[in-house]
Amino acid sequence: MPIADSQKSIGNWQSAIRMNRGLNRYAILVACATFFLIIAGALVTSNDAGLATPDWPLSNGQFFPKMVGNLFWEHGHRMVATTVGMLTIVLTVWILMKEGRSWVRKLGVFALLAVIAQGLLGGLTVKLMLPLAVSTAHATLAQLFFCTTVSLAVFTSRSWMEARPLPEVQGTLPLRYLCTAALVTIFLQLIIGATLRHSATWDQHLPTQLILAHIGGALAVTIALGSASITMLRRYKDEKFLTRPAVVALSLLAVQLCLGVAAYMTRLASPSDPQPLNPMIAITVAHVACGALVFVTTIVLTLRTYRVLNGAFVGAAHRGRPSSTTGGVTQHGRPRSAPPTGGT
Repeated sequence: MPIADSQKSIGNWQSAIRMNRGLNRYAILVACATFFLIIAGALVTSNDAGLATPDWPLSNGQFFPKMVGNLFWEHGHRMVATTVGMLTIVLTVWILMKEGRSWVRKLGVFALLAVIAQGLLGGLTVKLMLPLAVSTAHATLAQLFFCTTVSLAVFTSRSWMEARPLPEVQGTLPLRYLCTAALVTIFLQLIIGATLRHSATWDQHLPTQLILAHIGGALAVTIALGSASITMLRRYKDEKFLTRPAVVALSLLAVQLCLGVAAYMTRLASPSDPQPLNPMIAITVAHVACGALVFVTTIVLTLRTYRVLNGAFVGAAHRGRPSSTTGGVTQHGRPRSAPPTGGT
């Protein structure tokens, strides 16, 4: 390829990244708003405010009722959820208009469908008087939606576009398997935690079997995530693209374990309290929020691992740009399980 054409091609690729910068920042905004929504939902549960109003989507027959008592938490949660829903609509439209990768567009549509389903589940929790199965599904889908928004932010980021393949240590368990195992373990632990949290109100004792299951899940998460992160730090200590999320995940895991112990101690005493007290509320909400951060940080770590290790995501991120390792053409940053045929 002539030098002029090569420079023009590189310039066009860099322009494409600049054009997507606004989309990436907006995706980060939606992810942050979703995290705030998870906190708002946790406040509803901790304050036992889920049935502060018997109707839905209105609150006491009004769009904007007086924000007093538990209605402040429940209707406030609905307002935040509505805002996130509108932000997600804009994000999906933006992705469909500007994003060239079909799989990212599909993920954007999934995000919209997920937030709609989440809103409907929220309504069912009120209409059906907080059944355990629906409440648990509502909390679990919230984590999956958060995962989706964070993934969209990752896929539209400059670091994802510019990532390059790295050689993986041969003869060892691939890191992408370790990270995937950790991710699945955390997700299962989140389901157990949501079930435990919604199984009893603040004035009731939590089921012993679920407590033991949650403790066992915490041990499994510690082993799985600890193994994946420490192995990552040992093998790729100079690759900040991989080590940063590993360090953050380990740090958040340590905080989460401490919050778990504190949440159990305050929740153990709450049945004797006249109402949900602020220490119990603050610690349990922090435990939920930190759990969500551990989950999405592990998602970032896992996605980045698949992006650069062992040819899972070979070559450059932009469609039509030659791969530095295979000489082939990539699929615009789409995940691959193996290098394309005919490479090297």
